[in-house]
Amino acid sequence: MLQEPRSGRMTAWGNALIGGFVAPDDAAEEIVGGDSVHRLLDLPGEDGPVGLTLGLGRLRALGVSGFRLALPVPGHPLGLSGPAEFNARALAAGEAVIAVGAAALGLVPEVTEAGPRDDRHVEVLWHCLEVRDAPPADVPSLGEAERELAEALRDATAALTQLDVAGAGPAAQAALDAYRARVERGREVLAPGYPPRAARVLELAQRVGALTSIAQNAQAGPEHGTAVSASQMAARAELLRPVERTARRAQVAAYNAYVEEAERRRAE
Repeated sequence: MLQEPRSGRMTAWGNALIGGFVAPDDAAEEIVGGDSVHRLLDLPGEDGPVGLTLGLGRLRALGVSGFRLALPVPGHPLGLSGPAEFNARALAAGEAVIAVGAAALGLVPEVTEAGPRDDRHVEVLWHCLEVRDAPPADVPSLGEAERELAEALRDATAALTQLDVAGAGPAAQAALDAYRARVERGREVLAPGYPPRAARVLELAQRVGALTSIAQNAQAGPEHGTAVSASQMAARAELLRPVERTARRAQVAAYNAYVEEAERRRAE
């Protein structure tokens, strides 16, 4: 979780666009980020792929009132609601966006990269599929996510402290250095229109996820050191698994907070 998922950017800035907080071109630019181009495929009413700005406009015209994030992994369909075809594609990608409103649609990114490492050309094709209009799986409220994260942060920090990161190989050390640099310089999270609590929960979820990723990379490295036995590595993996799950659940709760807040206001 060292990098923001593309579906997270699509969710956050798509919601900002739907809510009237940003212009279409600005939302598209934020969603594309460092990629080369994003297009949407199989949108109702379109014969072929369309650009991101046009695609978002089409979704809004179809009655989409917001977007939710899904971050599924095997055994944990986090944020999904079916049907099986969409769930399978989302699980293969590890992420997806669920449209909320009159149009029951979901978007799954397919990423294609070309060119040398220092000059990659990245294209993203968002496949549009029908989804089931049902509550998303296992997504907590912001309050629940915040409480769970406090304990998860302690567990992740303890696991990383126990690990000899300096002796675990250059990949783990580089990840740790990159994470520290991100924390020190600070950054804006989510998008305009989100409640401050959602941004706070997302920052903490990303922090826990970063620490978990670093610990996993360190223990998986070939130079982890003779002091770390196979049983110790297995114990750490067992410790990190629920921590990573908690971080993913909280991340989804933060991105979905815009829709949850909108639904709460409509119910009042």
